[in-house]
Parts: sequence; structure tokens; C-alpha cells
Amino acid sequence: MKCRHGVAGIILTRVFMGDFTVRTQRSFGLVVLVLCIGFGAAQARNVNVPEAKPETVGFSSERLKRLDAGMKAIVDNKQLAGVATMVARHGQVVQTMVYGQQDIASNAPLQKDTIVRIYSMTKPITGVAMMILYEEGKWKPTDPISRYIPEFKDLKVFKSLDADGKPVAELPGHPPTVGELMSHTAGFTYGLFGSSPVDKMYQQANVLGASSLKDFIDKVAPLPLAYEPGQGWVYSVSVDIQGYLVEKLSGQPFADFLRERIFEPLGMNDTAFFVPQNKLSRLATIYQLTPSGLAPMPRDPNVSTAPGFPSGGGGLYSTMGDYLRFAQMLANRGELNGARILAPSSVALMTSNHVPEAVKAAGKFGIGAYRQQPGFGFGFDVAIYEEPTRLGTSVGKGTFLWDGIAGTWFWVDPTNDIVFVGIIQRWAGPSPGPNIEDLSRALTMQALIDPSK
Repeated sequence: MKCRHGVAGIILTRVFMGDFTVRTQRSFGLVVLVLCIGFGAAQARNVNVPEAKPETVGFSSERLKRLDAGMKAIVDNKQLAGVATMVARHGQVVQTMVYGQQDIASNAPLQKDTIVRIYSMTKPITGVAMMILYEEGKWKPTDPISRYIPEFKDLKVFKSLDADGKPVAELPGHPPTVGELMSHTAGFTYGLFGSSPVDKMYQQANVLGASSLKDFIDKVAPLPLAYEPGQGWVYSVSVDIQGYLVEKLSGQPFADFLRERIFEPLGMNDTAFFVPQNKLSRLATIYQLTPSGLAPMPRDPNVSTAPGFPSGGGGLYSTMGDYLRFAQMLANRGELNGARILAPSSVALMTSNHVPEAVKAAGKFGIGAYRQQPGFGFGFDVAIYEEPTRLGTSVGKGTFLWDGIAGTWFWVDPTNDIVFVGIIQRWAGPSPGPNIEDLSRALTMQALIDPSK
């Protein structure tokens, strides 16, 4: 019998060394099974990033209380059901805060291992999967997407509607590339956040209602690009296309690739495209902030079933601890606890700006609070503060980040070697509430009083 968990392996070694006796082969097998299951469950709740006193890495314990108070105040004001945050520096956790509830109706408290839908925080994970394949020589940023997805060989760019209301489209100046795909500059859109003719075509095609990744590609391929590749930045289905690319380039199902190449090596045991029945008690309810208060959104009835269309752009569930491991791996330039996922050069390529300066200078592209502009750009599936002081934030140069539509967020400050992960479950609707992400950066950085440590 094979057991993947290190602690269980140590105890099994002691079995052979005579620490205790197992009388029969049958009972021995049962002990092994129990150890594997039991320690697997324990590992799923273990962040596996060491802790340190804040002062040993330059933080003030007293000032970190302001971060706690700032987050708790939003819950106390009934704008959130609960909030959980983790701060790490130099690979050591210096602050963990969990406050409020994962479900208001049942009064179930939010916990460190509460499972949440991370939505678009799936995107950086898909980006890492793509970078793994980049390291294997499977693609280059300058490659046309159609080299790997032939269905895209006839993509055209929308120009106008004719007198009958039918779209007029032309060949692009150049075919969209994989690099443009990964930086949201390829010409695709979502159909969710705009009202352009192309957005309406996406809505009519119901691209996100696809039954499989191949069905998704078949829905997108006939639709025109919203703009010339490289001449705009529009948040889009680009990362779902990347999920299909991972399947094509690796030769294995997307979900399997993520599990084998990222989740298992990093010990992200609660991260997947579905939540098993035996973990549903740990799944948080998603809320909307309405004029009358927080209102629960219905849970996906198929939450415990692996989806036919695993969305690389927004389909994953995870925990605060799991995502901290992932973010810490990136902060460590591709490695965590001996598990090397990427080379430092690949992390640098992923977290460098790939949006043309002319697009940023236009000042009209972005999503939510994040606008492409001089000093703020986008790499491969992460946003980047290139010149943070220019934009009025105290994080370090090169800080990269992203969030999810239900409010989860993370940021990594490579200059100060800080990792931050925040967990809430509040849908970003018409009343999104305060900018909790900017608040987290200000309250974290004001507590770093000795950056030299």
C-alpha cells in the first residue's frame, strides 16, 4: 500500500523498527490505511509554512493589530459575513486572523480551513501551469494561438455592424499570440462586463455554459475578436482558453495536470474544481451586499461533482492555507519546501509587464479598481505594480496580485518579501463595499517598521 503523507511515513517506519507491533498482515494493512487517511486529513489543514514572531522579521505586533481591527470592523458593520487573512515575510507566517462566520444562518464560524470559491484567483494557478509547459519547450509567447488550437486559424476582428445589424469583421493585423492570450491583450472578451456588440455575441453563444473545454473552444472560435491583438486590454475568457491549451500541450486532462504538477507537490489538498461530500461542512456561503444587508446566494447544486468544463479562469475552490502555499512558492521564485514548480527565470517572466505602453497610456482599459496605466501593468495572469509610489501605494516595486469576484485576494511583494492572502465570500455586485484589498496593503505595510530585517 502506498501512502503519500510524510508524517504517516515516519510512523510506518517506526512500525518496522519495532516501536509497536502489528500482529497480522490484515491488521497491518488496516493500520496503514488508517494512518494514510488520518494524516492526509491533518495535512489538508496544515499550512506548512513556519510561523515567526513579527518582530523577528521587521513587523510590529502592536501595529499588526490595526490590520486585525480594520478587517474586523468591516464584519462588525455587517458588510461581510467573515474575513480571514494571513501575512508572511521571509517565508514565515507572522499574522493569521479569522473572524466572523462562514455561514450566518447556521452560525458556523469561519475557520482557517474553510473552503471558498476563489473564482478568478484560479487564473494565476492556470498561468503557472502554462509556465511549467513553457519550461518544457511546449510554447513561446510569440507563437500564434492557432498553432495549437486550429479552430482559431480564421479569427477576425469586429469592425462594425452593417445596415442589417450583422457584424462586419476583418482579418487582424497579426494573429493573436499565446503571450497576448496570457496578458489579456489578444482581443477576446468575457461577455460579462461590457455591452459591446461582441459582448452580446458572447452572451448569445453562452460560452461559459459550455459542457467541456472542447465545447467551449467551439463556441468561442466563430466569434470575432473585440479589438486588434496588442491594441487593447480587456478582461476575458483568455485563461479558460489557456486551460484548453494545458490539455492540448500536456496530453492530460486539465484538472489532472493541476493536481499532479501543482497541488500535490505543494500540499494543496483542499484545492480542486469541486468540493467532495465529506468536506461540504467546511464550505462557506457566498453573500451579496444588498440595501437590506447581506443576502446568501444559492449554492451550486453540482458543487460535489467534477465539472465537464473545468474553468481555468474561475473554477477552483481552495482554502487560505492552500493558497498561501501557492503564493509563497511564487514569492520563493518557484519553490516551496523542496518542491520546485518553476525556475526563478520563469516566475520573473510571468510577473513582468506584457501590456504595451501605448495601451496603458490610453487610460481606458481595466477591470474593477484595477486600471491599466503607467506604473501598473499585467504579466502572465497576474497584475503588477511596476511603480507603486506613483500610484499612491506603499507596497514594494514589482508587487503582483489578483483577486476573485467573491472577494478572495492575494498579493506578493517581492521587494519586501511579503505574502498576503485574504479570504471573504461576498459577490462583487452593485454594492461591492469598501476596497478591502487596498486597505489590506496599507494596514500591512504600516506595520513593517524595520524592512532591513
